[in-house]
Amino acid sequence: MLKKDKSEKVNNTENFSPEVFKKIQQARKLQPRTEELISSILSGDVGALSRAITLIESNNPNHFANAKALINVCLSHTKQSIRIGITGVPGVGKSTFIEAFGKHLTRQGKKVAVLTIDPSSSISHGSILGDKTRMEELAKDSNAYVRPSASGETLGGVARKTRETITLCEAAGFDIIIIETVGVGQSEIAVHSMVDFFLLLQIAGAGDELQGIKRGIMEMADAVVINKADGDNVAKAIVAKTELSRALHLFPPKKSEWTPTVSTCSAKTQEGITEIEQIIVNYIETTKNNGYFDRKRAEQNEYWLLETINNQLKEDFFNHPEIRDLLEKTKKAVQNNESSPFAAAQLLLETYFKNKP
Repeated sequence: MLKKDKSEKVNNTENFSPEVFKKIQQARKLQPRTEELISSILSGDVGALSRAITLIESNNPNHFANAKALINVCLSHTKQSIRIGITGVPGVGKSTFIEAFGKHLTRQGKKVAVLTIDPSSSISHGSILGDKTRMEELAKDSNAYVRPSASGETLGGVARKTRETITLCEAAGFDIIIIETVGVGQSEIAVHSMVDFFLLLQIAGAGDELQGIKRGIMEMADAVVINKADGDNVAKAIVAKTELSRALHLFPPKKSEWTPTVSTCSAKTQEGITEIEQIIVNYIETTKNNGYFDRKRAEQNEYWLLETINNQLKEDFFNHPEIRDLLEKTKKAVQNNESSPFAAAQLLLETYFKNKP
């Protein structure tokens, strides 16, 4: 049998003609029809779900109509899932905790969608989107779906289209939807306004560096969980639990009539995971019985109505052809002190409204 000389170079491009490359590029640009996407999503096809999320996240004006139609149809097919928001400082172990908690739920036959938000660079606007690597086991679980998205310029540590993504995941049949935020430090109002249960992860021995934001975050939290309570950290976690429990009693009662709890867990050893699930179950039962669950959902819908109007007006403004041209000129005028930012803004707004049909 003849062996090919290792020094011999093989030019693979000779096997492809320019026409073949062109067809491949065209195929990649093709988007499935909206009706096909909807049908596949309703049947639980996660591949179609991913394509649909990419469509609604797109800034391409040509995709807006299809994205709108997609959301409108899926809204009528959503089932009421449980939405859980999880936040905490970087290094608290959010991804490890979510993987442990998610696996615990999927073992019970529940379908879990995890929407993870990676911070975008304010300079390059890039994002690593590495949560599928950090949640490798959960990402491979047939009952789970992990979708990383970039936070972009959105405050609150959530992606611009997270609310619509929740709708798609519910239409695809997921029972539990977990939203992991970038971490505290920005306003967490955005994620709090789209979930039923808000969980704050803490670690023992973090010191008082979070004192400035602790009250605001803890007032929103329905439960505080001290993670990494294993090994030498167990004693510290117990002390932290006591201190945080005392602090929570100083806050005014919640409208939900729920008393926030503090617990410890170790995502590494699985200790405390079952107890956290029970806390969430108790919360859902309490708020559904007293009517707060439905009232909160209604308030959230109203909030996102106004947010959607704001976002749509902003997109329409910046995508207006005359505004795009004039904006560059006014930017230079402002930079050169030839015009004030307020006068330039007024000029742009007047131009926008004058050219509206």
